[in-house]
Amino acid sequence: MIELPDARKLALDHLHTREQLSLLYASNSDYIPESLDTLNHFLRDHYSGEIGKMDPELFDLLYQIRQTLGSKASVQIISGYRSPKTNTLLRSTRGGGVAKHSLHMEGKAVDIRLPGVPLKDLRDAALSMRGGGVGFYPGQQFVHIDTGRVR
Repeated sequence: MIELPDARKLALDHLHTREQLSLLYASNSDYIPESLDTLNHFLRDHYSGEIGKMDPELFDLLYQIRQTLGSKASVQIISGYRSPKTNTLLRSTRGGGVAKHSLHMEGKAVDIRLPGVPLKDLRDAALSMRGGGVGFYPGQQFVHIDTGRVR
């Protein structure tokens, strides 16, 4: 197998759909369009099946977080893209834990875990990237990362 320079790969497990994915999504500064399509489908709204367009910079954050932590584990996905209809439904049933203007609806956010990595270490690695927002939800056992403003 030929190794591409600066190849960036992701390994993901979706906890709701039970799908697994491992793929090369970029090399150098070039994203691979077919891989982005595959990732968009993988991270679809697991309630409705609606596919959104995910921000490729989110994939770079996931890649960098795994590299920083030295983890070979697949990133566990709790939530990726979320349609506006699903977001409204969740806002009305989750006791206010879902943002009205969630970046999940723009394909700019994912909620994740990384097996073998303490949640606070995952949070700290995400914060160190300074690539967007980071939310820490120890009660629900996930970290939210997004490509919005750093906060």
